Amino acid sequence: MSGPFEVSDDTPVYVISVAAQLSGLHPQTLRAYDRLGLVSPGRSPGRGRRYSLRDILVLREVQRLSQEEGVNLSGIKRILELAAELDRYRQLLADMTAQTAQLRAELESTRAVAARLAGLLRGRADRGDQADRGGEAHSREAHGMTGQPGTSQRPGTDLARRPALPAADRALPASPPQARPVPGTGATNSS
Repeated sequence: MSGPFEVSDDTPVYVISVAAQLSGLHPQTLRAYDRLGLVSPGRSPGRGRRYSLRDILVLREVQRLSQEEGVNLSGIKRILELAAELDRYRQLLADMTAQTAQLRAELESTRAVAARLAGLLRGRADRGDQADRGGEAHSREAHGMTGQPGTSQRPGTDLARRPALPAADRALPASPPQARPVPGTGATNSS
């Protein structure tokens, strides 16, 4: 942010006599260029013309094109319009390039987060699958079944066709042993 006493290239500070001297043109020529729209200076509160450093540079370019290149005023006006349009497009391109770089950085960040989340989910799924396989093998051994998981000794009872239990149901602990009364003593025996 600029302070109240800082001056940029676009700050209108030069009165017409100083601008004419700096550009090498007569003040009447500067007034004519203003009427034609070649160089439109800022205005002071009293409506006097105030030229910026950029205006001075444009006035010098107008004189160069007119004197050295032989371009008429309407041609100079068109050249200045095209140069201003080119500057706008360059600025737009710079803005879009910066925005594209920012969006690419955000996309890479999002991809990294997604990859970490996918890794966490795979890790949880792998741990759940290992727990399921361990529990299934223990259950099959307890019931005297042999063979590959998902198969059965009895025809028509293929375990692979049964719906899987939700993860919350698979993770429930076994119920604690129930206390039974011991006959004749009034005490309980937990087994």
